[in-house]
Amino acid sequence: MRHVIIDASQLELEDNVVSIKRVSKTVKGGRTSRFTALVIVGDHNGHVGAGLGKAVEIPEAIRKGKEDAMKHLISVARDENNSITHDFIGKYGSASVLLKRAPEGTGIIAGGTARAVVELAGIQNIRTKCLGSNNKQNVVLATLEGLKALKTPEEVARLRGKSVDEILA
Repeated sequence: MRHVIIDASQLELEDNVVSIKRVSKTVKGGRTSRFTALVIVGDHNGHVGAGLGKAVEIPEAIRKGKEDAMKHLISVARDENNSITHDFIGKYGSASVLLKRAPEGTGIIAGGTARAVVELAGIQNIRTKCLGSNNKQNVVLATLEGLKALKTPEEVARLRGKSVDEILA
């Protein structure tokens, strides 16, 4: 498992607000309402992250979510035709996301929340399917877990002590 710390200040990151929810808490004097924003950031070149921001006002929640997403950036292994290197199922909570390789020209076949993550990661050919829960936050985090677990053929060959040709054969 790769744990590479990515410096977000050197990347040109684009952000995408996936969901904004109004949450309220009942206190002695009545109800207090706040907002939570689920934000995804990515550079369309193999780096993507997601974060959750909570605040009394929406713009502040989005800003906090963006900052949180920048702290949790991951790098994604991609192949020569901008697809993923192998099929994988990412799991988070009760949400599972099936990530399948796709040939050149397929495009992004994905639901709304998984699509946002995959687009910002720079993947252009992929098929995905949400299994289990459709909760937006869990689907985003399951997609990120799946992308984080992907390995390049070079990494697999190094771990197994074989050559890349032996792995791909």
